[in-house]
Amino acid sequence: MKKLGFGLMRLPQISADDYASVDIEKVKAMADEFMKNGFTYFDTAAPYHRGSSEIAFREAVVKRYPRESYTITDKLSMFMIQSENEMQPFFDAQLERLELDYIDYYWLHGLGEATYRQSEQMRAFDFVKRLKAEGKVKHIGLSFHDSAELLEEILTNHPEMEYVQLQLNYLDWEDATVQSRKCYEVAKKHRKPVIVMEPIKGGSLVNIPDKAKALFRDYAPGMSIASWAIRFAATPDNVMMVLSGMNDEEQMADNISYMKDFKPLSGGEEEIIKQAADIIKASIAIPCTACRYCVDECPKGIAIPDCFAIYNNLKQFSAVQSIVASTYYGNLIQTHGRASDCLKCGKCEQRCPQHLPIRKYLEDVAAALE
Repeated sequence: MKKLGFGLMRLPQISADDYASVDIEKVKAMADEFMKNGFTYFDTAAPYHRGSSEIAFREAVVKRYPRESYTITDKLSMFMIQSENEMQPFFDAQLERLELDYIDYYWLHGLGEATYRQSEQMRAFDFVKRLKAEGKVKHIGLSFHDSAELLEEILTNHPEMEYVQLQLNYLDWEDATVQSRKCYEVAKKHRKPVIVMEPIKGGSLVNIPDKAKALFRDYAPGMSIASWAIRFAATPDNVMMVLSGMNDEEQMADNISYMKDFKPLSGGEEEIIKQAADIIKASIAIPCTACRYCVDECPKGIAIPDCFAIYNNLKQFSAVQSIVASTYYGNLIQTHGRASDCLKCGKCEQRCPQHLPIRKYLEDVAAALE
C-alpha cells in the first residue's frame, strides 16, 4: 500500500459547532480523489464525529466501491466500555454502522496505563483474538498513548498484537511525555509495523511561527508546510502508514502531491526540521492536538481545545491578537462553559492522550481571557 492513510477523525462539517454534522458529499469527493490516486487505507473509530465518521465512510466508500478495493481500520474504544459484556455489542454496532461483514484492521483504542489494565481485566485481548479467529477482523493491534516502558510491557505480554499505532511527529520525536522515538523503537524491536497518527499534531505543525515557515520555504519553495511533517513521519523504515486527518479537498490534493510517489527525507531536510522544531517549541504555550476526547467528559461543558487554541494564538501573536482573542473567547462562552467554571474534577485529564495538565492550563486561559 502507499504510505498515506485517510484519517476520518477531522472530516468536513456542515456546522462548525456540531461535531457530528459530517458533510458526507464532501467526504465522497475526497474519497474519490484519494482512491483515484491509488490510496486505499482508511481509519475510523466510534467516537470520531460521535459515530458519524463510521457512517460517512459507509456512505462515501462502502456503498460505492468494491470491498476488495479498500481497507478500513476501526477500534475497540476501551474508554467507552464499562464491562466485558459490552465489547461484543460495541463491535456489532460498528459493523452495523459500516454495513460490513468484516473489518480489515481492528485496534484496542487509546491504550495507556489505565486502559491497558482495564483491557487485561476485561479480557479485551482475548476478545479481539477471537474476532480474528472468526474472520470478523483480519488483523489486530493497538493504538497507544503512553510511555515506551508501558509499550514494552504490553508487547512482551501480547506478541499476538500485529501492529502498533503511535503518535509520531517531529515535535514529539524527543518529547519527554509523548516519547515518539522511544515508542517507535520499542515497536521496531518487537517487529510490529507502525501506523502513525497525529503527524501534523492536530494542525499545530501547519500553523507554525513565521521564522520556522521561512526555514522550510527557503529550502524548498514549492513544498507545503504540511509536507515536511507528513514526510518526516513516513520516513522511518518501520512506518507502514501515515494517517492524515484531511478535512477539505485542498488538503487532500496537497497530501497526494508528495505521497503518491513518496521520497524519504534527506539528511539536509532532517537538519532543517530540527531547527524548525526548536523554534516551534519556544512558541507553543499549550501543546493540545484538539482530539476533543476531553470535551464530552466536562461536566461544565467547557470547549477545552477551543479555549486552548484561542490562548495559543494570543500568546504567539500577542501584539495583534488581544482584541481578536477576547472576541473569539466571548463568542465561545455564549454556548459553552467558561474556563473559570472548571470544577477541577480531572475527568478531562484522564482522557487526554497528551497527558496535559488541563486544569492548570484552564487557569491560565481564565487569567488571560477573563
